[in-house]
This record gives sequence, C-alpha cells and structure tokens, in this order.
Amino acid sequence: MLRIRLLFLLCAVASFCATLTAGAAELSSLRKIRVAITSISGSMAPPWAAHEAGIFKKHGLQVEVIATPSGVQGMNALIAGEIAFVQISGGTTTGAAVGGADVKIIATTVGTLVLNLVVRPEIEKAEQLRGKNIGISRYGTSLHTGARLAAKHFGMEPGKDVHIVEIGAGDWIVSALQGGRVQAGVFGYPATSRAVKFGNRVLLHMPSLNIPYASTGVTTRGDIIRNDPDLVRRYLSAQIEAIALMKKDRAFTIKVLSKYLRLDDVSLVAESYDIPIARYMMKVPLTTADAVRGYWKSSRKEIPKPKTSTPINFSTTASCASCRQILSSRCIAKAKGRDQSRPLPGIIRVAVPEQRWCRR
Repeated sequence: MLRIRLLFLLCAVASFCATLTAGAAELSSLRKIRVAITSISGSMAPPWAAHEAGIFKKHGLQVEVIATPSGVQGMNALIAGEIAFVQISGGTTTGAAVGGADVKIIATTVGTLVLNLVVRPEIEKAEQLRGKNIGISRYGTSLHTGARLAAKHFGMEPGKDVHIVEIGAGDWIVSALQGGRVQAGVFGYPATSRAVKFGNRVLLHMPSLNIPYASTGVTTRGDIIRNDPDLVRRYLSAQIEAIALMKKDRAFTIKVLSKYLRLDDVSLVAESYDIPIARYMMKVPLTTADAVRGYWKSSRKEIPKPKTSTPINFSTTASCASCRQILSSRCIAKAKGRDQSRPLPGIIRVAVPEQRWCRR
C-alpha cells in the first residue's frame, strides 16, 4: 500500500514538473515586446482584451502593456525605442511625422473623435465660455484637437476667445473642473461619465459633428515595418481578432474594462463599452486619407515646420506588405464582415510645403 502511495506521489510530481517545463518552454518561445496605451479609456481596450483572451499568445507574442499619461509621452517612448507599438491618436503621429520622426500609422481603430466638451453647471450656453479655460491632457493630442474643433464649432478662436490649458490625465481634468481651475474640459470615456456624475454637463458630443478623424489607432516606427514585417503582421492580427471578440462578447469586455479601468461602478464601465467600443470602434481598423486629413485641416497652423520637403507617409497600409496582407480577406473574415463604406486605403502622402494629397 505504501509503495502504491509513493508511486502515485512520484507520478504527480513528475506530471507537475512536466507541466512547468512545458509552460516555461511555451513562454520562452514567445516574442517579447512592450506596447503602450496613451489614456485609461475604453478606446484603448484592444491590447487589454488580446492579453486577457490569450490572443497575443496565439500569435506568438508575450506583450507587456504600459500606460503613459498622454499621446505625447507615448510617442516619445516609441521614438526612443522603448516600445514597439502605441495605441494613439493619428493626429499625434502625423504631427511627429511632419516634424521628422520615422513613425507610421498602421491601423485606425476609432475613425472619429469620440470626445465630449463638458462644462461646469453654471455654463448654460457656449457663449459663456468666452475668456474661459478649457482643460485638456497635453498639446498635440486628440483632446487638444477636440478642444480646438469645439471652440471653432461655437464660433470662437482658440487662444483668443478661449484658452486651452494643459492639465494631464482625464481624472486630473475632472479635478480641475471641480476646483474651478478650468470651466470646461474635453473628455473621452469613462472620464465624461465621471465628470457628469459630479453635476457637470455635456455641451457638445463631438461625434455629432461627423468629422472623419483618426482618433485612436496603432502606430509604430518605420524601421520595424522595414526590418520586422512579421512582427507587424502578428500584432495587427491580434488586434483585429481582439476587436472582433470585444464586439461579439459584451460580458467579457465589461470584465476586462472593469479590471483595467479600475472601476466598480457598473454604469461607468457599461458606458465605456457601449459608446467607444460597441458604437464607434471599427471592425476592420482601416486608415483612410479622410481620417488623417481631419487632423491636417484642424491643426494646419500648429503643425511644426517640416525638416524635409520630401513626401511624408503618414499611413503605410498600402506600401507595407504586412499591413496590406493583414487588412485583407483573411483577417477581415475573422472580423465578421468588412465595412464596405471604408475602401482599402492607399498610401497617404502630403508633399511639403505644397501640402497636396493623393491616394493609391
């Protein structure tokens, strides 16, 4: 009897060791990379979902997802080589590219500004914002673009009629709004919902403006596209699969958002899913010329002087074989249906200083 027990124990230990060895071997075979998100919001969810569902591992990747306070810091980390990919506004990428950085948009997950202009309770109409402050995260981000567009929509000139103030992350803008440091703020989700719960109100829901804009997407460096196309292929494949899962499985995505947004309030989590993900996140993350042009038109005066007069490629979807392969039939089928209103984009160029656009 003792021998049987001993034999059983030895078998159990051997099985456990084999499991550990197999797990270690699996981890060692995965490609380790770091990526960044640039806000704690629902629109940044694809890397979280891909990690939680094991999609990254399926594509041979071990991904560490880090958070940066804004797109500016995320872009700096990408340029410095600290990360391989960043979830970021296309506008931030475009500004960096015009400034001479070798960065490219390889996917657009949200093709409009899913932002709100939220004002303090005493602000009853837009005209009352004249001479007041609008809080954003950082200059050069999608929130900055949103603040400018909102001001112009109401007939006010940014910097003259209203002042745009750098605050930091969404929660910091909420605090500045509550403390009276700013009288309005530009927010995504769940920051919008949190600000409204404090008694503030939405003055403008920016998607109602119907402006094509590469609000959120994936950016990488040109050297990665040129030298490691397989990595680009695997990462984009995982993103598309994660988006399809999020669109299909609300309960799973709600759990992911609750964990990474660190929210217990069910209504805040639900709104972070229902608006930026269910309603506005694109099934197939195609970057179009119109989406990038939205930034160019809104920020032409503020775009830094280019370091070169040669054409700059903002999006490499057409020129990069890996990007073109991923955003084609195989992965589109996985995303359960292509959005026919968005054709496969061609190369997006702007000739500086002529500023002419062409596609394909």
